[in-house]
Parts: sequence; C-alpha cells; structure tokens
Amino acid sequence: MSPFGRLLLLVCLVLPLYAVEKYGSCLQGPAGNPGREGNPGTNGIPGTPGIPGRDGMRGEKGECVSEAFEEPWRPNYKQCAWNSLNYGIDLGKIADCTFTKLRSDSALRVLFSGSLRLKCKTACCQRWYFTFNGAECTGPLPVESIIYLDQGSPELNSTINIHRTSSVEGLCEGMKSGLVDVAVWVGTCSDYPRGDASTGWNSVSRIVIEELPKSF
Repeated sequence: MSPFGRLLLLVCLVLPLYAVEKYGSCLQGPAGNPGREGNPGTNGIPGTPGIPGRDGMRGEKGECVSEAFEEPWRPNYKQCAWNSLNYGIDLGKIADCTFTKLRSDSALRVLFSGSLRLKCKTACCQRWYFTFNGAECTGPLPVESIIYLDQGSPELNSTINIHRTSSVEGLCEGMKSGLVDVAVWVGTCSDYPRGDASTGWNSVSRIVIEELPKSF
C-alpha cells in the first residue's frame, strides 16, 4: 500500500467524521467481537402504595346452626324379685317396684314373670296388668295379659288347677323423669265374670324395669 493509502486509512479510523466530509468516502473495517454482559443494575426505589380497591358486594345473610351434643346413653335398669308370693287375691295389687327414671324423652320396658293360675266352674276371665304411679299406661296402650277359661263340665272345671309361669311385658312412653312406682295388679276382664286367681305360687316372681331410648 502506498504511503498515501496508509495515511487515508489512518485518517478514516481516527477521524471518521472529518474524513467523510473531506474525502466523501471511507473504508469500513471488520466488525469487532461482542462485548461482555454488564453487571446487573441496583434495585430501583419501591413504588408508592396503590389506591385501595372498592368495597365488594354485600354477602347473603348466613344461618345460625347450633350443634347439639347429647350425652351418651347409660344403661338404667332394676329388678325386684320375690320367692313364693302365693297371692290368692282376685282383685288388687300383687307387687310393686320403685324405679328412678333419668330422662323424660325415654320409654320404660317392664316385665313381670311368675306363676299364674285361674280356675272356675263357669266361663271366667282374669287380667294381669301394670300401673305407673297408680295409673295404667296410655303411651300408647296398657301393658296387660289375660287368662280366659271357657265353660265346661262342672266336674272337670272343678278339678282344673294348673299353675303356669307366664309373663306380662310391654313398653310405656310419655312419663317424666323421676321416681316411678311400677306395680302389677290383677283384675277382671270386661264383660266376663271373675274366677279364682292365683299369682306367684311356689316359685320366684320378678319385676324387671329398663329405661330405653325413645324411637322417633
């Protein structure tokens, strides 16, 4: 390259603007290597808090739910027993047993088990039943059992004297909590004459009382 050309190249590299204005053109050299990435800048200043949003729509009124916790059911029962009651009465109370009822929303299951007998020479009927504090059950119906003997020959009926272990059993609802006098009675059936009744002959008689949850 001539000395003039080297001088022109130097001028284009050092003073590009001057060379363009002076000579009208300049040779472009090859592109340089890309530079390295710079260091990350420092964090900016935090912005100011935004404007609070608008209130949302009012929700629907909720329902108040009360959760009931019931106490666990505890067994509650009692038994009264007698040996050889041998009650020969035809009308009246046979035996009673006092029971403590814990809840008003419960039922009482009652059972009388003992020897019963009825004899007569003509048709007769006897009724064994429970009372609760002196009154028969009305929730829903009385607790009772009956024995009926039809009319037969006087000779045969006069010799019938069968004592059988029988039971009177049922449920009674609608009684308040507290002491309950539970009793077994013997009486007549409606529209039938009474006979010769016997209760608890030569054997054990018992009343069993149990408090049960009432079914809804």
